[in-house]
Amino acid sequence: MSKRERISHVDTAWLRMDRPTNLMQIVGVMIFDGRLDFQRFRRTVEARLLRYERFRQCAVVEGSGAWWVDDRNFDLDAHIRHTLLPFPGGTTELQRYVAELASTPLNPHRPLWEFQVVEMETGDSALVARIHHSIADGIALIGVMLSLTDLDTNAAPDAEHPPRHLHIQDDTDSPDSLGDLFWRWIYQPLSDATLSAIRLSGNLWVKYVGLMLDPNKAAEYTRIGTGIATEVGKLAMMPNDSQTRFKGAPGVQKAVAWSEPMSLPEVKAVGKILGCSVNDMLLASAAGALRSYLAEKGDPVDDLEVRALVPVNLRRPGDEHALGNRFGLVALELPVGIENPLARLYETRNRMEALKGSLQAMLTLSILGAVGMAPKFVQQQILDLLANKASAVMTNVPGPQKPLWFAGSQLKQQMFWVPQSGNIGMGVSILSYDNKVQFGLITDRGRVPDPERIVARFGAEFEKLLLLVLMEPWERLEDPAAVEAAIHANDTGARRHTPLE
Repeated sequence: MSKRERISHVDTAWLRMDRPTNLMQIVGVMIFDGRLDFQRFRRTVEARLLRYERFRQCAVVEGSGAWWVDDRNFDLDAHIRHTLLPFPGGTTELQRYVAELASTPLNPHRPLWEFQVVEMETGDSALVARIHHSIADGIALIGVMLSLTDLDTNAAPDAEHPPRHLHIQDDTDSPDSLGDLFWRWIYQPLSDATLSAIRLSGNLWVKYVGLMLDPNKAAEYTRIGTGIATEVGKLAMMPNDSQTRFKGAPGVQKAVAWSEPMSLPEVKAVGKILGCSVNDMLLASAAGALRSYLAEKGDPVDDLEVRALVPVNLRRPGDEHALGNRFGLVALELPVGIENPLARLYETRNRMEALKGSLQAMLTLSILGAVGMAPKFVQQQILDLLANKASAVMTNVPGPQKPLWFAGSQLKQQMFWVPQSGNIGMGVSILSYDNKVQFGLITDRGRVPDPERIVARFGAEFEKLLLLVLMEPWERLEDPAAVEAAIHANDTGARRHTPLE
């Protein structure tokens, strides 16, 4: 007899949130050094992935709700495929192929995941993974994917590894530095101290945390329904971000691109001199890349604000490895409208500091928790309201800083994107691995058909900050306006070509 388990209200919300223009699937790409042994890869997936029963179950929607049901005809070979890219079969063709898969729904009559091993003409292999958001959120799925990897090339395919959770370190040497506190808060489980602090704030957020940590209390939703209107009213008062070509109703077809890896120690070194965290540096570089792209297109760029929704982990210690969804969202404004790269960096730092100390940004979390149990038409209206306030979904994940192997092949690069809901048409990913960091983008092809022109600017924006550190007196770097004035006052020699011009 097939096992049958009711899907939680929150996971049901993600299951029914699919739209042709925004599919609720998490898409990941792993690129390996050399050819991946497909048979060894298959044995590894069979031994390590299929121990999670969700990957052998179908999602069945009925009048009374939704259920996880064992697939009695489960066939692993229907979920793992072997593909050869057409000639020339390099990075550009791989990005097009990933975009095609990101635009293609998963088969609803099978377990909602698929792995494709793709052979490139370079002699390397890539793994493109698609997993539906209803199975788990990005935090849990990163742990699942890491559990398929090894620390050396000799591990047996059937060696069972527990899911590895993310190990997040400060990006500065100072033991009392805030460092990556914001992102540690994002990706580490909620501590009892954090929960106690949140409870002091009252309102729907407290009840939301309780519901998220114990989905069996879903019946309490009927007693907090009146609170939804109040919280939605607060959300409605949040101003929309700037209208740009990034914002608007998306189409079905997606476009995908990722940057070349950058040296993480180099980013840390520059950030230390400028008094900024690694993530301040990366987010400011992302804002600069978006600005430069818009300027190239002839669009107005001054005073622009591009708001990104950032997933926030709501897992408690001991719950790191459980599947399902335990997250909400906070809003982060990227200062795209600031031209001076130093001023843009320091404004990014200020905004990150403000988010670290604010619980008000958690308004969006309480909204998501409530609408996850609301009727579908109510959920859609509220999620559309939230999506209209932003232009992108952004993830920033600090991955393992030592090389990993999968089925005997060394992992060279990895990227992933979480889905965009409603009318959001852009997903931004920043991921570090093996002392390198990469910037990735997924866009609506009709609005931004060439995301490669944005990701190519990511490294260039960091290099502007690097050049300033190399060329300017460090004491002057504290004042962006003084640096700009000094550069423009000297119109000869190499300084004429510095980044502020």
